[in-house]
Amino acid sequence: MSKKQTLSKTMRIVHRYLGFFLAGIMAVYALSGIILIFRDSDFLKQEKQVVKTVKPNTSGEDLGRMLEIRNFKAEREEGDIVYFKEGTYNKKTGAADYKTKKLPAAIEKMTHLHKSKSGDPLFFLNVFFGLSLLFFVVSSFWMFMPKTSIFKKGLYFTAAGLVLTLILLFV
Repeated sequence: MSKKQTLSKTMRIVHRYLGFFLAGIMAVYALSGIILIFRDSDFLKQEKQVVKTVKPNTSGEDLGRMLEIRNFKAEREEGDIVYFKEGTYNKKTGAADYKTKKLPAAIEKMTHLHKSKSGDPLFFLNVFFGLSLLFFVVSSFWMFMPKTSIFKKGLYFTAAGLVLTLILLFV
């Protein structure tokens, strides 16, 4: 005997199993989001020595791009050696010797997934995840019957959350 499922029951079932399915990726996004808050600091970063050969006689801005150093700025030049905050560059030979700070490989992969762009191979995962989160927002209103006190309290919490979000965005 087949029962006709109500929209409320269907939303609750999809919400439940989609939540279980996405539990792992939600944990990754939560952790990488917290780590990204500290991206302007050295939190969890490890220092590595890099020796790289690039095109000789490279100018400042191009050198920063080739060495993948943001906000690159040459401090001084002595003969063929260019000194910058992270290390040195020999204009004659093209040899660069500098230090860089990077997150451990596993954490770097997590944060890269969090920040992926439309050109990245797994961008569709971010789109699916974003749509799933949007579904969670909408389907949560089908968890309880509208006439119950829990639903009404939930609406107050929703309003408070919206107000807090607006304050954080515009103040």
